[in-house]
Amino acid sequence: MAYHYALGGETYRFEDLKTLLGKASAARSGDQLAGLAAETDAQRIAARYALADLPLTTFLTTALIPYEHDDVTRLIVDTHDGAAFAPLASMTVGEFRNWLLADTTTTAVLTAAASGITPEMAAAVSKIMRNQDLMAVSRKVRVITRFRNTIGLEGCLATRLQPNHPTDDLKGIAASTLDGLLRGMGDAVIGINPATDSVANGFDLLNMLDHARQRYDIPTQTCVLTHVTNTLEIMNKGGAVDLVFQSIAGTQKANEGFGVSLAILQEAYEAALSLKRGTLGQNVMYFETGQGAALSANAHHGVDQQTVEARAYAVARAYNPLLVNTVVGFIGPEYLYDGKQIIRAGLEDHFCAKLLGVPMGCDACYTNHAEADQDDMDNLMVLLAAAGITFLIGVPGADDIMLNYQSLSFHDLLSLRSLLGLKPAPEFALWLEQMGLYDTQTQHMLDRNPGQTLLGQMVRPT
Repeated sequence: MAYHYALGGETYRFEDLKTLLGKASAARSGDQLAGLAAETDAQRIAARYALADLPLTTFLTTALIPYEHDDVTRLIVDTHDGAAFAPLASMTVGEFRNWLLADTTTTAVLTAAASGITPEMAAAVSKIMRNQDLMAVSRKVRVITRFRNTIGLEGCLATRLQPNHPTDDLKGIAASTLDGLLRGMGDAVIGINPATDSVANGFDLLNMLDHARQRYDIPTQTCVLTHVTNTLEIMNKGGAVDLVFQSIAGTQKANEGFGVSLAILQEAYEAALSLKRGTLGQNVMYFETGQGAALSANAHHGVDQQTVEARAYAVARAYNPLLVNTVVGFIGPEYLYDGKQIIRAGLEDHFCAKLLGVPMGCDACYTNHAEADQDDMDNLMVLLAAAGITFLIGVPGADDIMLNYQSLSFHDLLSLRSLLGLKPAPEFALWLEQMGLYDTQTQHMLDRNPGQTLLGQMVRPT
């Protein structure tokens, strides 16, 4: 079905729903690369007007990727909650936007509606919203998850401590972990991207992290971001698996490019649940996503990169994750060219995920060949924190020496918490206070050293 809109004496025609969504998207290099972007600003505005007039029910009757060809489409259709959607059923996309921004649409109302909103609906409405609109709605949504602490509470900003090392040296990883802990980082997860992605290496890294966690009774969770099939094998061997990690995307073909299927994710989810390692809850999955992942694998089916990204959140929410984050600028300038595009994408991703009921975080990051710098990341982290992001990622010095990209530093996140009056997860904050590192009354880190060398104790038992 074609869509039309008359603007400035010219009638713009959009061949189908995929074309309309692509032309309505904010400018980004990935859609331009794929030939999906608007050719002029006037065409983009016409597409947004046409999209605003579109009934939300269109997304229930028109599949962007055929049901019979894509298991993500089947998941979206088969799990759609008609009762939750009923209050929205008469709305257009534009009316949906106004409803989301209304003061009467509270946190409880948005939580009740989440299972009735499809990723395509979320992506569509985001395309006709300004950055401040995305932030205002996102801030109203709270997705609370638990494992050994509580993530997503109002007034809290959790952090992933990312102590990567180019050779997976245990002492180097332990030093970076200690550096982060002394600055209040790591309540979301202490998570390592391994340089060598193998079962044996993952097993050793997990055991080292688990030893440090138990040695100091740290109320957090640990993860090695290895492939899900490696994690399954590590669990079979008795490794210390808290969270199962996997990169995911919004189409079956893209997930196959990652070497994963919904069936494998279900198997890993059930295996991790059976371990019962969480003390406060059993949200046991950790997913990463990123705009451009499907396009880079030629697995986007002609759908714009932001809409495909939103579909990945439907995959994530099916497994009740503890954490999900978009690695927003990691794929490179071919997909998000500069700081402006990265910032917009980060706000879109956070909005769409939260609207779908996903506990969303972000790696505010860029590669060194992108037209972006650390000032852009400062802007993005403040905007996301103001919008109620669940967690952000920090690495030593903001420079990941293993993955070779730029992110946020522990100091950046410490300053952000102070700037906006945000706290760590409550259980983690109490532990920091007990260690003499944090004052829960003033919500400030204390400028003191515990007075002992902990590095060797973290690496091996004493």
